[in-house]
Amino acid sequence: MKPRFAVALAFSSSLAFAGAARASDAEVDPSHGRIEGDVAAVGAAGLTFGPTAPRLAGDVRFRYLSTAGLFATYEDGPAIGSASDPRRVLAVGIELRPLFLARWFQGRETGNAYFDLTLDSFALELGAVFLQPAGGDFASKPGLQAGLGLELPIFPNATGPLVGVHGGCRWSNDALGGGPIQGPVDRALYLMLVVGWQQVFGGHLVDFDDRAPR
Repeated sequence: MKPRFAVALAFSSSLAFAGAARASDAEVDPSHGRIEGDVAAVGAAGLTFGPTAPRLAGDVRFRYLSTAGLFATYEDGPAIGSASDPRRVLAVGIELRPLFLARWFQGRETGNAYFDLTLDSFALELGAVFLQPAGGDFASKPGLQAGLGLELPIFPNATGPLVGVHGGCRWSNDALGGGPIQGPVDRALYLMLVVGWQQVFGGHLVDFDDRAPR
């Protein structure tokens, strides 16, 4: 093979490879399915761990543009026969995910679905919490729950199964008012581990005929 022909063949092959790579990159959805709809719903179940025994946990979340949303969590110690304190917990609040739209609009998604979805799932959580002490009833006045959240996708898409990790601190209404801390029912750290499913769908709150360029 003549040297000039070999060089030309190698150069043309490299151009073809680069073109194929660009075509492949163009087919990658940098949102990983998160803009296929403007609303996402999550249902999950697992366990919540605290200073005493664990509680069975159920968690429901609704999100707008994978950025902000609402959550409701219910935890029940007697459901798994544990002597937890507090025995039951009901929490409702808001969730804010500040990273997704900021990274996506600036083209900072890496293209690795597992990394992007996990990093962008970082959430700030704030809400009201009702605590039921052992041997008592639910508090008549809500306390405060503040925490962080992270979700790890099992498949490389926003719609699908996931593992959720949520943790933070809870205060009773009495503790917030400066009352004495008498135990975990007044102030306690928590860690919730759940397995669930997220479904992204069109809620028609945004016109997705005008999508941002990829």
